[in-house]
Parts: sequence; structure tokens; C-alpha cells
Amino acid sequence: MKFLTIHINKVNEGYFEHMAHAFSFFGVMLLGSIACLLHGIFPFLFEKTGSSIITKLHDRMVTNRIKSTATEDLATADAKQLANAN
Repeated sequence: MKFLTIHINKVNEGYFEHMAHAFSFFGVMLLGSIACLLHGIFPFLFEKTGSSIITKLHDRMVTNRIKSTATEDLATADAKQLANAN
């Protein structure tokens, strides 16, 4: 069962927190997929929706990754300072 927690620990989230994030991405991606499908049939509809959704999701994911990495870096730095102080 450890394989279930490796990724969520790596991204510094709880199981249900990670599930909520994944489901929110799924919902947005589903709507974007429908917009792209309709755009393929009716090119005058949703001209920028697909690319806009991709950009927003990418920014959201990268921002979260940077935030969690920065938090881990700070925790590591604090631990090193405490170890050096002793």
C-alpha cells in the first residue's frame, strides 16, 4: 500500500486533498475537451478556450509545485540550521 502514498507525500498533500485537486483538474479538462470537440465541429465557437484552459491548468500545477518545493526547501534549511546550532 506504500505505493499509494509515495506521490502524495512527494507533492506534500494528504490523500483526500490530492484527490480533490485531481478531480478539479479532471472537471476543468473535461469541460475543455468538450469545448475543443465543439470547436472542431463549429470552428467559430470556443476559439481560445482550449489553449486558455491548458495555460491556466499548467500555471496552477507549476505554481503549486513551486510552492511545495519552496516549503520543503525552507524545512530542510531550518533542520540544517538546528543541526549546526547543536
